[in-house]
Amino acid sequence: MTAPTSPSSPSSAPTDVATNGPDAAPAELPGSGRVLAWSTIAFTVMFAVWLMFGILGVPIKEEFGLTNSQLTWISSLAVLNGSMWRLPAGMLADRIGGRKVMLGLLLFGAVASLAVSFAQTYSMLLVLAFLVGFVGNSFSVGVSWNSAWFSHRRKGFALGLFGAGNVGASVTKFIGPVIITATAGTTFFLGIQGGWRLIPVIYSALLLVLAACIFFGTPRQDRVPGEAKPVREMLQPLKDVRVWRFSLYYVVVFGAYVAFSAYLPNYYVSVFGVSLQTAALLTATFIFPASLLRPLGGWVSDKWGARRAMYATFAVLLVTSGILMMPNGHLVVAMPDGSERTFLPWTMNVWLFVVLVFFMGCAMGIGKAAVYKHIPTYFPDNVGSVGGLVGMLGGLGGFFLPLMFSYGQELTGMWSSAFVVLFGFTLVSLLWMHWTIHRMLHDQSPQLEDEIDIRVAEEPVLATTEKA
Repeated sequence: MTAPTSPSSPSSAPTDVATNGPDAAPAELPGSGRVLAWSTIAFTVMFAVWLMFGILGVPIKEEFGLTNSQLTWISSLAVLNGSMWRLPAGMLADRIGGRKVMLGLLLFGAVASLAVSFAQTYSMLLVLAFLVGFVGNSFSVGVSWNSAWFSHRRKGFALGLFGAGNVGASVTKFIGPVIITATAGTTFFLGIQGGWRLIPVIYSALLLVLAACIFFGTPRQDRVPGEAKPVREMLQPLKDVRVWRFSLYYVVVFGAYVAFSAYLPNYYVSVFGVSLQTAALLTATFIFPASLLRPLGGWVSDKWGARRAMYATFAVLLVTSGILMMPNGHLVVAMPDGSERTFLPWTMNVWLFVVLVFFMGCAMGIGKAAVYKHIPTYFPDNVGSVGGLVGMLGGLGGFFLPLMFSYGQELTGMWSSAFVVLFGFTLVSLLWMHWTIHRMLHDQSPQLEDEIDIRVAEEPVLATTEKA
């Protein structure tokens, strides 16, 4: 049974045009594969540039004599600028085409990244980190660009594959320590210094190469779904409370992912006493599943529904963060004679920590795709604006969560306080989702229990079946 749809509802999706019948698989547009391939590669490198201070921060801290809080501000400002413009960037991609906006981001990022190599003061680092962070807005641009080129039947997988570019966060963690160690104290042509300063130069060159690849390798006649749409109309869906609920989900699965990508290297070095290179490799065991499982999350959302994927995501995050926030301790029992005895001593070793963080990354990888499966399904004509807002608020989570982690650690003296923060955000998100959906289903439309998730072959349901 399929719920009726209202043609005027912002949540109803248009029928795919390239079909021969209601059950026929739509043919994807010529050139869509090239758009997906090059946008994903470009996003991967820009994501690496956006989060490069997670590894560069350790030698930067030593060179400039920074505190943990000062170091956190460098990476946080990059995350901030890579988040705050996602809404207008997505809308601009809808209006003039994702190809043009992506090219602009690549060229700007190349200049800003090169400038980081020549920073001489902490103030300069803050300014340049902020400018470099602008490439983080490439996510909402890529979502809009790919959504315009793929049918509804394949959007979940395509956006999931594009989003797997998050794996770029691990690029610096692999190449950074090796290059920093091998080139420290070396001077190259044009006065370029080795060590950590060489990494931004390498990224600058890669961004220029990718700009050329996109210019020559993708269709010049771009698809522009919002070319004639007024800005007011593009912003209209943002009044829907569901958009803000999806944004909170994205804070949990993406904002926390960004935060822990920067936080974990220092965590491993400070808590477990491992080397920077080992810390980078261990952090990659979190980044890889959180990125590479995103296409799987898109497929799962296409197959069984985004809501079920989000339930599984939140459940795993609650279990893993609940254990990780209590890494060491024991029970103290007061005896009748006034003495105290300890029971059940508990210590978190590095390998158990790595395994739990790995499963946390798996859940985030599935969850990131599930959140974005909602957007083209319920807001098919406003993917740029809705996806931009969700991405912006999720990215802002990547700005304020590291600061909460850092100041929480200084206040309590416990590095594990970061997982307390994650547990709290996850619990609120799960309760809001569960309350919203089941209140509507059980109180008003219990017969729609199995219709709230939109499967690939079905029409979208009415906004009233999930509207908060």
